[in-house]
Amino acid sequence: MTINEQLRSLFILLRKEVLRFFRIWSQTLIPSVLTTILYFLIFGTFIGERIGKMSGFDYMQFMAPGLVMLAVITNAYSNVVSSFFGVKFQRSIEELLVSPMPTYLILIGFVLGGVVRGIIVGFLVLLTSLIFTDITVQNIPLTLLVVVMTAFLFSIAGFLNALFADNFDDINIVPTFILTPLIYLGGVFYSVDLLSNTWQIVSKANPLLYMVNAFRYGMIGVSDINVQYALMMITFFILIFFALAYYLLKKGYGIRT
Repeated sequence: MTINEQLRSLFILLRKEVLRFFRIWSQTLIPSVLTTILYFLIFGTFIGERIGKMSGFDYMQFMAPGLVMLAVITNAYSNVVSSFFGVKFQRSIEELLVSPMPTYLILIGFVLGGVVRGIIVGFLVLLTSLIFTDITVQNIPLTLLVVVMTAFLFSIAGFLNALFADNFDDINIVPTFILTPLIYLGGVFYSVDLLSNTWQIVSKANPLLYMVNAFRYGMIGVSDINVQYALMMITFFILIFFALAYYLLKKGYGIRT
């Protein structure tokens, strides 16, 4: 395939992915907005007033970047895992595999679909946050970089989950028992400075802590961790996950029988 043909193929696959989650917008875009409103009402209004300041910021201001990142991660992940497992379950993935479209473009197409949904929902959550608190983005380039890299990483993670899944129950195991605990223990609602030294060390073993804090630093200028190290970690996991996903897809793991 020529470069133009590859780009056209990628655009068609990406458009299909985007149209898929827009067709069911009430299930893919709105739930995170409603969840954010509940978080602000419960944690921000009722609990936040008792907490007061967090790292020198109003609690709602501190919590808002974490909620945006929470939405980006969960939506990027769930979009790809559900979409790719769907085409895998229906055996329509075989049509893509036998087409002239390179394997890496198939992978990128599904992943970009998750990135687009993650960014759109993250933006909607940010707009919702502005109803409850004032936020002035301190570093726009860093903020955009972190959100795109994080969405890309968890889109690939969702792709890997779909590859290994044998049934619909399998696609819920990782989000329920691994992803959700890591998110809620990743500094979305609190600063690790509040923890004891032992629990700070444990928390710093959680990779999501670095992503949430890097994004928070770009948004409001405060972070519990080194931002450069966080970017290096995200990049490292993207390269490892992408290489693994490409290898497994190329070999037809979990697809060809």
